[in-house]
Amino acid sequence: MGVPPYLRLGVNIDHVATIRNARGGLHPDPVRAAKLAADGGADGITAHLREDRRHISDDDILRLSREINLPLNLECAATAEMLDIALRYRPHAVCLVPEKREEKTTEGGLDVAGQHNFLKPFAGRLRESGIRLSLFINPDERQIVAAKEIGADIIELHAGAYCEEISAGDRAAAEAELAKHRKAAIDAAALGLEVHAGHGISFDTAGVFAAMPQVVELNIGHFLIGEAIFSGLHAAITRMRKLMDEARR
Repeated sequence: MGVPPYLRLGVNIDHVATIRNARGGLHPDPVRAAKLAADGGADGITAHLREDRRHISDDDILRLSREINLPLNLECAATAEMLDIALRYRPHAVCLVPEKREEKTTEGGLDVAGQHNFLKPFAGRLRESGIRLSLFINPDERQIVAAKEIGADIIELHAGAYCEEISAGDRAAAEAELAKHRKAAIDAAALGLEVHAGHGISFDTAGVFAAMPQVVELNIGHFLIGEAIFSGLHAAITRMRKLMDEARR
């Protein structure tokens, strides 16, 4: 399989809302961040509407759907409430993720195989409304097959374990994780699933995913928002875009 000429960058603006909510009020505005991301080279905007509304709010989703010209990827848990919200705002895509109230960030991928009977009708409702369905999963063959069986359009590979091993300096463990991702990307593409990757990706780790020919989109949030404190959001996204393009070539 040849390497597609362009790799999309989705920017997650959740943690702009985290900073806003730490003090209350309206500043900083995640919708403004989404517009800056678009100017910096983002191809899509991701926002995770959590059940406890710890960062992105319902009003943020409303404004993003109205004011942003890029595709909106709504991350959420597979609940009746979130299904209603998705059907109301009709984002470009919905990415289902596991969610626990006490977690600091998403821990691991969704157990699609174990929740097959619950997720299949959920997936059907989204697809009937023209919303693309993405599933955030670990690089595991069983989960990939289950994603295809329930009717997903996309899988997003949970890159967190690999990125953590790189940060810890454990190259052997990182290579073992990377091998899983490479195989998962090949397996998913062979089944006709679109392949994305996300969670924990930084300047140091984007290149290995960008170089995988089956991966068509990277979704990056926390790292870019953190870098924006030092260099500005436009500069952080521009640098990430450059690294992705270089690795793709």
